[in-house]
Parts: sequence; structure tokens; C-alpha cells
Amino acid sequence: MNITLAFAPGACAIAPYILLKEAGASFDTLDLNLGAGEHHKPEYLKINPKGKVPALIVDGTVITENVAIQTWIDRQFPQAGLMPSDPMQYIQALSVLGWCGSGIHPKLTQQARPERYCDDPSAAARVKALGHEGMVEQFELAEQMLAGKTWFFGERFGCADAYFYWTFRRGGAFGADLSRFANCMAHRSRVESRPSVKALLAHEEAVKARF
Repeated sequence: MNITLAFAPGACAIAPYILLKEAGASFDTLDLNLGAGEHHKPEYLKINPKGKVPALIVDGTVITENVAIQTWIDRQFPQAGLMPSDPMQYIQALSVLGWCGSGIHPKLTQQARPERYCDDPSAAARVKALGHEGMVEQFELAEQMLAGKTWFFGERFGCADAYFYWTFRRGGAFGADLSRFANCMAHRSRVESRPSVKALLAHEEAVKARF
């Protein structure tokens, strides 16, 4: 099986990269420079017409959208236990993935790319501020969800942890002081101690140096 992950430093492709490493999968990366607009070039649009990362190419078949990609990784590598085996917990974990993608992620984009939310340049600061407020509300929920827990579900690291890790790390990139979210901060620290994430961080630095 040939697996290639379309990847960009800092982007949400970080989550499937971590999970592929956790699963012990053999895979290549297609590293894109988003700042240079490589995700909008014809070569990449042939792979993913949405012009976004991640995209996972499996023996020539392309999977897009983080929830679908992460679910595929879990189904393809069940021995890794990346999603709970209990049916109700599985659905709850899927709910967390959906929340990261549709609840938290848009609040991050709102801060990074306010022009996508309002085409009046004079409103950019307010758009960003509202994005920040919405992000904080989501992290308050996560703080409660992680209370007394090592990982989101049981004692095993999984998809929900990888995806939330990216959202929390990305949220901190906008200059906000997130230290008051003690449970989220501790979760991030635990995630970053894992070999899979150390491999991710090394790959990110290598890619950024190339760009």
C-alpha cells in the first residue's frame, strides 16, 4: 500500500501525520508551502480541488477532510486503537473530531484570515477579536472535558487527542495567553512527549528549513 499525506507546517495536516506515526504506517509526505500558494497551483488542485491540506492519497485514491482521513487511519490500522472500541465511546470520539473541525477550527481561521469573514478591511480587528472570543469559549469546554483525564477517552491516546492538540497549539500561535487552561496545557505537554509528535516536530522544522 502506498500512502502519501499532503502536509504543510502548522496546518491541521499535523493530526493525521501524528496518527500515521502512531499506527506504525509507512508513508510519504507531499510538503506544500502554503505561504507561497502551492496549494492553489494546478498540480495540487488535480489532487485536491478544494485546495487544502490534508489530503491522503492511498494507492491513487484521494481522501480529503480530517475526520474522514483520521477515521480511515483508525479503520486501516485497528491494532493502534486510535478510536475507542466501545460503540458509544466511538461515536463520542467521532463527535470530538467533528467539534475540532467545525467548532474550533473556524475560530482559528477567523483570526488568521479575517478577510474570509468580512471584506471590509476596517473590520478585520473586530473579526479577529470575535474569533478569539469564540476560540476561548471552545477551550473552556475542552478544559472541562479533560478534567481528571490523561486522554479524551480512557487511558489510550487517540484521534481526538491528536486533533485537539493541533487546535490548541494553533490557538496559541495568535498571541493569546492560554496558560489558564491548565488541563489543556497538561494535555499538550503529554502529547508532545510522544515519539510520534517528536517525529512530527522534527519533520516540521526540516520542511520549514527547506522552504
